[in-house]
Amino acid sequence: WQNSSHIDCNNMASSIGSIVGICNPLLDISANCDEKLLQRYKLEPNNAILADEKVHLPLYEELKSMPDVEFLAGGAGQNSIRVAQWMLQSPHATSYLGAVGNDVYAQIMTEKATRDGVNVQYYKNPNGVPTGTCAVCVTDQGKNRSLVANLAAANTFSDEIISEVQWKCVTDAKVVYITGFFHTVSPKTIMKVAKECEKTNKTLCMNLSAPFLLQVPPFFESFKAVMPYVDVYFGNETEAKTLSEAMSWGLTDIKEIAKKLARTPGKANARPRTVVFTHGAEPTVIAIGDADRLWNVDEYGIIPCADEDIVDTNGAGDAFVGGFLAGMLKGEPIDVCVAMGNYGANVIIKRPGCSYPHKPSFKYRGLTLKY
Repeated sequence: WQNSSHIDCNNMASSIGSIVGICNPLLDISANCDEKLLQRYKLEPNNAILADEKVHLPLYEELKSMPDVEFLAGGAGQNSIRVAQWMLQSPHATSYLGAVGNDVYAQIMTEKATRDGVNVQYYKNPNGVPTGTCAVCVTDQGKNRSLVANLAAANTFSDEIISEVQWKCVTDAKVVYITGFFHTVSPKTIMKVAKECEKTNKTLCMNLSAPFLLQVPPFFESFKAVMPYVDVYFGNETEAKTLSEAMSWGLTDIKEIAKKLARTPGKANARPRTVVFTHGAEPTVIAIGDADRLWNVDEYGIIPCADEDIVDTNGAGDAFVGGFLAGMLKGEPIDVCVAMGNYGANVIIKRPGCSYPHKPSFKYRGLTLKY
């Protein structure tokens, strides 16, 4: 994207549908939980997994019965697109694709995302499959969250059901963002979109999303198949280390892993690959390179947040990606993209779920800390 011209997001005609996200739209069922609940359902405090029907289905009902339960329009990709839309403040600058059921949960999500300004283009499953849900078990006073996704209708998206309107969202976009979670749903759709990005010189961004996606063979094969087309990778330190294990790189330092991924040969276009690895409260690592050379590698500090100000870290990584994508669309340099990502994440962790005030108050003063 570094080679693209600056996009004026105040000019609505130039920004409508400029970012499209593809992922699994889920209604988040979020509540504060204790360690005993995690143990009962065999969950880790800061992880994301797919629901096992034999083990996890009672969890959703248990969370619904809790006094502080909240229902939020979620799914990692939808969170990122909503935050990007919020940062851009231009109606329908973003679009979002995914599959839902024909039910009240889908109605709630459509209303929330549309109110946020996102051009939502859900495929509504006609066969009675319900909208997917995600159990969000918040522990340690908001610092950790365990996610258990029951995909349901989200799992029914495929390359065969894409409508003309949905495909137009892809062809009109300048930046395409697909989460790793979509590897579990439709690898064929991912490849179809990836080849369109290569053909029309769009920037394709992808998130590693969760360790299990790099450990389960069919999902990892889909990851490797699309790798030549990916211009920008996002991930966190745990996913980075899991990737190194899966690729047999023998690396444990996330900066070295970022450099290795940036320089992985076989890229389908001449654009250098950018790798962005967040690391909780530690600096974010960004490497840019291609098979022939490492163009750049830097670390950027986060915006500090006092423990007592943290309400819920669920969605912090998604919000960082959303802010970063908004910066990319505007043609901003790396340090501004990071600052926009940091701002989005800092706002979200002080509020329940992936929520934010009516308008952002982001102002960049050149203070992103570089190490």
